Amino acid sequence: MKVLIVDDSKVMRLLVRRTLRQAGFDNVEVHEAENGRLGIDVYKREQPDVVLADWNMPEMGGFELLQHLVEYDPQVKLGFITSEQTPEIKQQARQAGARFFIAKPFTPEEFKVKLHPVIGGR
Repeated sequence: MKVLIVDDSKVMRLLVRRTLRQAGFDNVEVHEAENGRLGIDVYKREQPDVVLADWNMPEMGGFELLQHLVEYDPQVKLGFITSEQTPEIKQQARQAGARFFIAKPFTPEEFKVKLHPVIGGR
């Protein structure tokens, strides 16, 4: 399974990577990008099974990334790992095609609960 982590914080990308392993997603090939613009390039090149994106990033944020990826691949499985949790943001993202939200700070258990329905136990 391939996962793309898109977050402007290197530390957060490392935390997400570690939490994936702790949640039981051991055989994961992880790719990273530090903003949405770079995330588009990595997505097109690597074709990951799921994208885990932050909402707020420089150059291109997560919502714009979602819009671009849905246009490129309507079946994209993208979810947000973010502290932005207002009902308006969630509704906007879900209407655009987001599959899930994971709140920061997060736990391995939350990763299991949110990711298994999207990508299964691969």
